[in-house]
Amino acid sequence: MSGHSKFANIKHKKEKNDAAKGKLFTIIGKEIAVAVKEGGADPDNNSKLRDVIAKAKANNMPNDTIERGIKKAAGNASAINYETVRYEGYGPNGTAIIVDALTDNRNRTAANVRNCFTKGNGNVGAQGCVSYMFDEKGQIIIAKEECEMDSDELMMIALDAGAEDFSEEEDSFEVVTDPADFSKVRQTLEDAGVKMAQAEVTMIPQNYVTLTDEESIKRMNIIIDRLDEDEDVQQVYHNWDE
Repeated sequence: MSGHSKFANIKHKKEKNDAAKGKLFTIIGKEIAVAVKEGGADPDNNSKLRDVIAKAKANNMPNDTIERGIKKAAGNASAINYETVRYEGYGPNGTAIIVDALTDNRNRTAANVRNCFTKGNGNVGAQGCVSYMFDEKGQIIIAKEECEMDSDELMMIALDAGAEDFSEEEDSFEVVTDPADFSKVRQTLEDAGVKMAQAEVTMIPQNYVTLTDEESIKRMNIIIDRLDEDEDVQQVYHNWDE
């Protein structure tokens, strides 16, 4: 996505209204609960929890909110019954969309996700119908305005820690890792005092689709907005070049 500012997109998302922030905190809260159930409440011994905490801090979640979430999950681990489900489908002009959800009711979530696609004249497809168009990667975005290091120093730290790629944009740096190396690279950067605007394992499109007519753009926004509003949906990935 040469010429696009990933940091500007992230900043825009973070500056959305309080309702959107509340949804984001709910998403991260669920991830904390699942991480604690799978690996315990001590981040020193639970790399998945460390990564979720880093994501929470990058999204300005207060420390006391994070700590409360961990304690609540630790005391209620047996009651947490979320399961991870993924849906794949198509939006206007064959745009590819992947939806990751954490749910305690698979039937409810499937119906809601299908309805979101339908409202935008899209459709849910079979498992694997679009995921081959994406690469699962660890992605770390660092805003230049919040980074005291020069690009060469930052690049060497990232690559020495095991990053696959390092790129520089007008207002940010991007570090890409294999998912298995993400925790190590993120922790190394954190230990070096690097503040991250985003740090998570994500799905990166191999190619992007441009929508030119207003109706297609409107329909795509309907699908994405409705998915973003659904309480079970954790992440929405797509290859629309916005």
